[in-house]
This record gives sequence, C-alpha cells and structure tokens, in this order.
Amino acid sequence: MTPSGTNPQAPVAGESASAAWELLLPAVAAPARARGRSLRTALREAVRSGRLAQGTRLPSSRDLAADLGVSRGLVTEAYEQLTAEGYLRSERGAGTWVSGAVRAAPPRVRDLAPRPPGVRADFVPGTPDLSLFPRAAWAAAHRHVLAELPHQELGYPDPRGLPRLRTALAELLARRRGVVADPERIVVVSGVAQATALLGLVLHARGIDTVGVEDPGSPQHGALYAAAGVTAVPLPLDDEGPALGPLRASGVRSVVTTPAHQFPTGIACSPRRRTELLAWARSVDGYVLEDDYDGDFRYDRAPVGALQGLDPERVAYTGSVSKSLAPGLRLGWLLVPEALADEAVERKRTMDLGHPTLDQALFARFVEHGDYDRQLRRCQRAYRERRDAAVDALDEHFPGTRVSGIAAGLHVIATLPEEYGPWARFAARTAEAGIEVRALAAYAHAGMREGVPEAGGHADEMSLVLGYAHLSPARIRDGVRLTARAVGRR
Repeated sequence: MTPSGTNPQAPVAGESASAAWELLLPAVAAPARARGRSLRTALREAVRSGRLAQGTRLPSSRDLAADLGVSRGLVTEAYEQLTAEGYLRSERGAGTWVSGAVRAAPPRVRDLAPRPPGVRADFVPGTPDLSLFPRAAWAAAHRHVLAELPHQELGYPDPRGLPRLRTALAELLARRRGVVADPERIVVVSGVAQATALLGLVLHARGIDTVGVEDPGSPQHGALYAAAGVTAVPLPLDDEGPALGPLRASGVRSVVTTPAHQFPTGIACSPRRRTELLAWARSVDGYVLEDDYDGDFRYDRAPVGALQGLDPERVAYTGSVSKSLAPGLRLGWLLVPEALADEAVERKRTMDLGHPTLDQALFARFVEHGDYDRQLRRCQRAYRERRDAAVDALDEHFPGTRVSGIAAGLHVIATLPEEYGPWARFAARTAEAGIEVRALAAYAHAGMREGVPEAGGHADEMSLVLGYAHLSPARIRDGVRLTARAVGRR
C-alpha cells in the first residue's frame, strides 16, 4: 500500500516537481498527515506575500498534483478551501486564479533608466523624438521575420552578427555615409557604448593605455574607456576640429572624435584637419576612433562623409539607431581596421556571445525593404522644422543671441548676451522655474587645462546646448518663452 494522501503513480515529492512551483515543495515534503494543511498554508502565504500575484492563473488540480507528486484530491481540497477564504477564485471551465481580494504590498522595484523629472521645459540634448518610432512598419517587419526566420538562426549567432544584417549595413553605410564597409569587418553591437568598450579592451590588450578625447565632448567616452582600463586624455578643439598641436604633444596613439558634427559644439571637421588627423595616426602607428552619432541628419549643407572612408585601416567607425529609431533598441555597429578585427570579434564573443538574432534579422529586413531610409527622411523633415522653431524662438525671446552648430544634428549652441549671466544666476532661475538646460561648459572634461578656449575660440560661460529633437515646435517655442521669462535681464 502507498502512504495516505499520495499518488501511487507519482514520484516522491520534489523529485520531478515543476520549477514553477518550487515555493510549494516544502509543504508537500511534510509528513503525510500534515501535508494537506501545509499545502494550504503555503498557498495562503504565497498569495499574502505577493509571491503569487493577483491575476496569476494556477495550474489545474491534476497538473499541480502531478508536478508536486501528491494526490489530486489534496490539491482540490486546498483550492476549495482558499477559494472559500477569498484567496483564490474559480470559474467553471476557465480555471483557478489568484483573487484580488487579498492584496500584498507590491515589492519596490527601482527603475534606474535615466528619465527627466516632471519639468516644464526640457532642453537636455541627446534624446530623439521617441513618438516618431515607426511602430506599424516595425511590427510588420517583426511578423515577416518570425514567419521566415529559419530555426537554426535562433541558435547562438556569429559574434560579428548575422551575415544578412552585416551585408545590409555595408550597403547602407557605403551609400549614406561614404564608409568603406567590408561585411567581414562589421561587428553588430549593443549601441556605440558597447562598441567603445570593445575598442577600449582591444587597445588595452595591445598596450595602448591612453586615448585622446575631445574637450568639450561626450562625457560617456572617458567613462567607457576608463572601464576598459584606458585613461582618457582631454584634448582641446579649434575651429577645424581636434587641435593638432595638443594632440601631438599628448603622446596618445588613439583619439576619439565626432568629425561629421562634433558633440556638443557642432563643428564639422575641415577637409584639411581630416587629412592631418589621418597623417598623425599613421605617424604614431595609432588609430582614430570615429563616433558617427548623428551623421544622417543634415539640413543646410551637403552630407559630410565619414572619416573612415579616407583610411579604413586607421579609423574604427561606430554608429547606431539610437537617434534614428530609439536608444532602447540597443542596436549599433562597429567597423574595425583589419589589424583589430580578430581581437574585436573575440572580445564580442566573450562579452555576450553575440547580439540577439531576432533583433538583427528584423533590422536587416527593415533596411532591405527601404523602411529605414523612409524613417530617416521622416526624422529629417521633423527635426529641420524643430531646428527652425528653436532658432526663431531664440531670436524672438533672446535678441542678440548667437546660434551655431545648426546646419546638422539634434541640438543648437546658443550663446546668450552677457546681460543674461552670470551662469550661476541663470541656472538657479531656470531650475526654479522647472526648466532643464545645460551649459556648454558642462561638457568640458575635468582635466581640461584652465585658459584653453572652448571650440571656436569662445570661452563664454553663457553658451548653452539646447536639444530640440524630442520636443514639438509648439513646446520648443513655449519652452524658450518660459526660459526668457524666468531669467529676465539684469
């Protein structure tokens, strides 16, 4: 005979129980006479504590009994008792569910994503208009990919990325950005941040422990290289791009630059400076690390091709869809010189075993069918209108303001007349009014030498970096008006 309350066909409790119901295993391991009471207590406590959340559908009594290795009658009795107490609800033919009658305090889950506070006007640069994300086209591409993707492509991918996507990216980047794009040297990455981390690890392994970064520049560059064990050396700019004298004197063998549209100043690296940068890289047997963060957005000038197209063996090129689609997709690309390719691919392999296959196939189809080009044209029209709204609003509410960096990108540099300063007063009043704004000086690296002028030869502390891409024209105009009202004049 079998012990009372057990299923003679089931294994000993816990031997093959479903992992989904491990919270009940201690109960069914109790002595036979106490097993029913223990099961009811365990279910009751799971609901009270929130481990079984409101609306959770429980398995049928037959399935749970089989999972736990107990008799079906034991589970049925527990379900009936907790239903009578209000912990569960049961509907004929629909199953058994956790009731909402007993509410546990939900666990506190922090969200560490950078989100702006509730402000009246947010001019912090770096975010595109997320409402422009092409949901319908993306969903259609998703359906097609799920229907056509071969089963074997759901396995671990080539760490460089799916051949289909690397081929599509090579064509896209050659056509739009003038890149010399060999699909064999493209690595699909989780955005420019991962590309930067990979390059930092590769350089460090080669004994290159310092890298030059533009000053002012993106604060992320220094932090990402530091995480890879590479020290960032701030290097000033002049009117043509990274200043050659300080670069040569620094002793670095690699430099990070944003030549198409320098962040944040908006400078486009001159043809002469591009030639000089590449000559410098050859002379020190080093590399230029090109961050093409917004290279597709041009309004009043012809597109500036990527620096990589002039010397693909000395330039590592990175880009992403963070500004054109959405940063939350975490999708980008890295083109590496042949000398660094094998090391970069191996670092990518050990880092995450490759980018998610489904996302890669989806974006490949999006590019192949022209959806990505359509998205870029749509964004171009929207952002040009917003750029114009920002310039007009500054002219109306801050007369005498000098604007620069407006021919491209997703932000403007606005140098206000002196009467709106000093910056400490301006910042205090805008913050009090619920307005988020950044000074150009905020993007200077801590190591920048005192007395070195900022880009363009201007050291004016009232130079602001105003992001506009994420705001409608109406909100841009209203935000500039609110800012003018908040700061007034001295």
